[in-house]
Amino acid sequence: MRRTARCDRVRVAASARGFTLIELLVAIAIMAVVAILSWRGLDEIVRGRETITRSMAQERVFAQMFDQMRIDLREAASDDEAGGVAISLDGGALQIVRAFAVPPGAAPRLQVVRYRVSGGQVVRYASPPLANLGALRRALRGGEGDNWGALPMMSGVDVINARLYVPKTGWTANMQDVRSQVTGNDNDLKVPQLGNAPLPRAVTGVQVSVGSHALERPVTRVFLVGE
Repeated sequence: MRRTARCDRVRVAASARGFTLIELLVAIAIMAVVAILSWRGLDEIVRGRETITRSMAQERVFAQMFDQMRIDLREAASDDEAGGVAISLDGGALQIVRAFAVPPGAAPRLQVVRYRVSGGQVVRYASPPLANLGALRRALRGGEGDNWGALPMMSGVDVINARLYVPKTGWTANMQDVRSQVTGNDNDLKVPQLGNAPLPRAVTGVQVSVGSHALERPVTRVFLVGE
């Protein structure tokens, strides 16, 4: 009996002894590894969410800017209304002569719109409404005055490039091609059998490419003019 009681006491003491220092260190090491792996996984999730959020925000900015360009080109004046080239590339800027809707029989009201990179931003400059060709020519020749509107469209932009589609030439950035098309269209209208047909557009399409250090490659869009 004494031996049995002594064995029971030994077993109770052994079971109450707890963990050894080595066991605790091993458990702590395992917990640390699990914590590091969990933190890395959580960090990747957070980074992925931030990347998706930035991409979505950038997509919205691109969509807004390109949608405004599409509207301006859809409302572009004809070369007849502009008294010359209605869409041009001027000093690194895409320049559009835009027509406002007016009642039938009223004189056209025009506006000069320019897209250019300024301080790393694509800025849309817009003149006040112009009531006659003299005011239009002054706006085309001059810079953006104090009475012009300036709307920043997108930041972080290194360069914005544009090409114009001229029916008899194709895609070009050479304004001489556009002027030659205008002259050819005007000469064609002087042939008697054509009657009083309107002057065709010299530029029927515009390709815009936006480059940024944050983009792997430039983003390019193509727009139809007047449609």
